[in-house]
Amino acid sequence: MSNATTAPEANPAALGLVGFGLTTVLLSLINAGILPAAGESVVIPLAIAYGGTIQIIAGLLEVRSRNTFGMTAFLSYGAFWWWFALLLMLGHNGILDLTGAGTTIGVALLLWGVFTFYMWVSTFKLSRTLFLIFLTLWITFFLLGAGALLAMPQLSQLGGWLGLLCGTLAMYGSFAIVTNATFGRTVVPLG
Repeated sequence: MSNATTAPEANPAALGLVGFGLTTVLLSLINAGILPAAGESVVIPLAIAYGGTIQIIAGLLEVRSRNTFGMTAFLSYGAFWWWFALLLMLGHNGILDLTGAGTTIGVALLLWGVFTFYMWVSTFKLSRTLFLIFLTLWITFFLLGAGALLAMPQLSQLGGWLGLLCGTLAMYGSFAIVTNATFGRTVVPLG
């Protein structure tokens, strides 16, 4: 019998959170009006590769970890980023006619807000960092959705600013998980 200790299983949340966070920060910089709207073309491949695919991989790894919350969150938001990227690509290339779709896009974002709100309720039993990520995210979706639905760009811009906070919190969560796992103890608190 070996006395060697085995390393703990890797936490896929570190990967999923940074994929979500980094992509969210970049898009939110555009929504907040800090970067130009033409920058959405840069977000599209990032949304597919990192926000979408990486989160889907993290979600599938969460299945192995038997983490229902992580699985649902990462698979869902990975699919969100694919939806967003496809919507932009197909719309900008004339494959989809989005000229009158503003209110429908607004309702879709509100529905993402509803989903995120119910996911937020589960964070009451999780870390404070996840609580804050999901709190800022459901409010962000409601602001972006209301901005699109009511044709009020100020709400969308406010959603961009809150999205910046949300994405930064997600990147912080990833940083904490990676750092704490590397050091084998809590160095960066998650709350």
